[in-house]
Amino acid sequence: MMNHKSMISCGAMAWVCACLLSMSVSGRASAGDFEYEYVGKAVESEGMHVWGSSPVMGPDGKVHLYVAQWPTDTRPNFSGWYKDCEIGHYVGDGPEGPFQFVRVAVADQNGTFNSPHNPTIKKIDDLYVLCFIVNENEKLKTQRIVMYVADDLSDSWRPAAGAEADGTILRKSTEPSDWNYTGQLGVSNPSLVKFNGKYFLYDKSVVKKNPQAKRGRYVYGVAVSDKLEGPYVHHPTQVTPSGMQLEDAYAFSTDDTVYLLSRDFVGSMGSNGGGLLWKSDDGFLFDGKKTTRAFEDLEHYVGKPSLSKGKAYRGKLDGHLERPQILFADGKPAFLYLATGVNTTPGCGSCSHVFRMKAK
Repeated sequence: MMNHKSMISCGAMAWVCACLLSMSVSGRASAGDFEYEYVGKAVESEGMHVWGSSPVMGPDGKVHLYVAQWPTDTRPNFSGWYKDCEIGHYVGDGPEGPFQFVRVAVADQNGTFNSPHNPTIKKIDDLYVLCFIVNENEKLKTQRIVMYVADDLSDSWRPAAGAEADGTILRKSTEPSDWNYTGQLGVSNPSLVKFNGKYFLYDKSVVKKNPQAKRGRYVYGVAVSDKLEGPYVHHPTQVTPSGMQLEDAYAFSTDDTVYLLSRDFVGSMGSNGGGLLWKSDDGFLFDGKKTTRAFEDLEHYVGKPSLSKGKAYRGKLDGHLERPQILFADGKPAFLYLATGVNTTPGCGSCSHVFRMKAK
């Protein structure tokens, strides 16, 4: 049984530590189209891994975070993310927290609805939409995307109308001509955006450039629908180039541009602890030549000494930043939430951090 009481106390302590850190370190850096200023930890929990925090503003002005979390002591090598994960719901009075645990929003059901992970939430067309991934019996090749919708944030979620009975909205394609027909790990890591009157569900697959290739490449495609709740149909070609692998893309749009904010998976434009900002005029092609470096690793913002006594549960001690998720204010990106496998708080696993974000 997960100790959610410890999440509250540990989260409060995290806020104090974050405030002290943000006062002692400038934590400001510019990259690409945006400037980022480090604020502090968003969520950490004693005895738990926290991986990613997706924000949405509630009608009362409070910020709600949907968080992937699982116990630190049940599985080796960080593998609990696809074995024991659940989606927790946290609430804070403002974007910078502190955030307190409210309830489990989506439980791990094991079996064919195993380990709900990598949640992303948005409010679109007056509905809250929560997308995430599950697998079957801890087998990564079975990953698929689920879409829930709700009228409020009480976690009374229901499967999207165009989804399967359990909410499954997208599986890897069964059409041999589609880009991810040969996807090695199913389909995962969704991000939903409304653009030009249609609904674009971006998704990742690991595909080989050719049958002789030893390893697949991490690339993104998109499935499109005329309705928010689907059904969604795969666009036949991938939308990002195979030579610039990416992970954890978060989609957002302006009047004439779709953006993907992603992890730079293999360090195409710097270290793989940072991220990339992709741009597209139509949502179907993100040209690598127009892509810019976005954020850097955690060490870049907080300084190496502050992490020297930390523990790296995943990645290196410099703190790879992953799972970018954005909170908007007045229709503009305002706060960025990122996950890292490094934590300096004894007893707490991986955690998430919050940055102020503004256009340059």
